[in-house]
Amino acid sequence: MNGAMDYPIVLLVLSFLVMWLAALLGATVLGKRLRLQEGAREGFGLVLAASLTLLGLVIGFTFSMATSRYDQRKNYEEAEANAIGTEYLRAELLPAADAAKVRALLKTYLDQRVLFYQSRDERQLREINARTAQLQKELWSAVLVPAAAKPTPVVALVVAGMNDVLNAQGYTQAAWWNRIPAAAWILMAAIALCCNVMVGYRARDAKAEGTLLSVLPLVVSVSFFLIADLDSPRAGLIHVYPQNLASLIESLRTP
Repeated sequence: MNGAMDYPIVLLVLSFLVMWLAALLGATVLGKRLRLQEGAREGFGLVLAASLTLLGLVIGFTFSMATSRYDQRKNYEEAEANAIGTEYLRAELLPAADAAKVRALLKTYLDQRVLFYQSRDERQLREINARTAQLQKELWSAVLVPAAAKPTPVVALVVAGMNDVLNAQGYTQAAWWNRIPAAAWILMAAIALCCNVMVGYRARDAKAEGTLLSVLPLVVSVSFFLIADLDSPRAGLIHVYPQNLASLIESLRTP
């Protein structure tokens, strides 16, 4: 399901067409075969209003889920930059040779983390993840050797900082995997289809203009597009730019 949500523009077009056809179905097929009696119009209006209210609540709840996930990805990018920058400073507590090795590895690791945020190609992303995993092993070994040779509280501080660096990447990856459940999309789509059928039927019964049938499908499909765009880490128009990691790279280049 997440694969389909990784194309928000396609989702926008398809959802509009499907919901517009649903409204047209309600206006043509049901509108011709079923006629509301005068006493049933008020009851149908209440059902339609309740359904539209439920649709609005579900869309709002899902939009809140997508926004919180987007904010979480931004926060973990900042946490990664802070962890790497802190460990780069703490590396000075190690012996000179070990400190130089750790700092060189951290710079390379930092470049890979920036690429992780900017990459949109699946093949390149697999290479970045493999390279990141290898660098993490090298970074841990680089601090483990001096810690084993000289287990002092000062060196333990460096080891703890490296642990934060590795954990930060894990938290980031978990946040990028955390997507809106497929059940939420299915529920939202089902309610939207029912609402469009009823709106089409009501428009036919009230002899409203046919152009009104496209209003609800357009509004709902735009909402779907925005939710999918926020929820998709790499597709769409809204992305998490690694500005904190990029800023850290620039600061490390400054003598």
